[in-house]
Amino acid sequence: MADAEIGVIGGSGFYSFLDDVTEITVDTPYGSPSDSLFLGEVAGRQVAFLPRHGRGHHLPPHRINYRANLWALRSVGVRQVLGPCAVGGLRPEYGPGTLLVPDQVVDRTKTRAQTYFDGVPLADGSIPRVFHLPFADPYCPAARTAALAAARGREWDAVDGGTLVVIEGPRFSSRAESRWHAAQGWSVVGMTGHPEAALARELGLCYASLTLVTDLDAGAETGEGVSHHDVLEVFGKNVGRLREVLFDAVGALPATDARTCGCAEVHDGWKLGIELP
Repeated sequence: MADAEIGVIGGSGFYSFLDDVTEITVDTPYGSPSDSLFLGEVAGRQVAFLPRHGRGHHLPPHRINYRANLWALRSVGVRQVLGPCAVGGLRPEYGPGTLLVPDQVVDRTKTRAQTYFDGVPLADGSIPRVFHLPFADPYCPAARTAALAAARGREWDAVDGGTLVVIEGPRFSSRAESRWHAAQGWSVVGMTGHPEAALARELGLCYASLTLVTDLDAGAETGEGVSHHDVLEVFGKNVGRLREVLFDAVGALPATDARTCGCAEVHDGWKLGIELP
């Protein structure tokens, strides 16, 4: 199996232009990931790219196999993950083009498998023990620092911290839902940032999300509300800039064996009935 040390979960726009990319297929105990992994070199680091929605964007947020995605990345050596995603702004000052690196997450999803420790027998007949994940601070501080420094190095005045609320999708929020999210003091709303962070933590992976605001969510604006077309248009205008920030962040992440954040030590060597890849 080919090796990588850093994972990026996002669309093909982040790797399709690289000169030398190796495509590999990975099977996991949790089924197939969203797509193949695409391995290439960025800033002298070996990176595995995974299209979150699959090539062609055929997987809606609630049907993404998040467990398989994170497992597949770890199985090729990944220990640090960056997860860019498109979001709606919940405050007027977080308009289209804003880059926010959250430090908190709120889960409002309904149907997603959120843990590897669900008591379901694995293929070999073993049953994982129950494990309650410490999750007070969902994101890796070192990965967040790298992402913020990369954005500011590219003269993108990224917002340091804020709360990402993740909804089930694939529909956008109603105006009443959006206003309620904003009233809670949350910053941005998306559909894919959870359970990525929690699963990464269970696997001992560092994880940070980079949220690109593509619209003001329905309750934070006047007019007809957000549309899919508008989201794609704004994301397309900013994907090149976001790619530069991601690649700079990749280069700024610490070496795997030099991590001091504690993400890899959430529990003692996975002595809970599941063998890590």
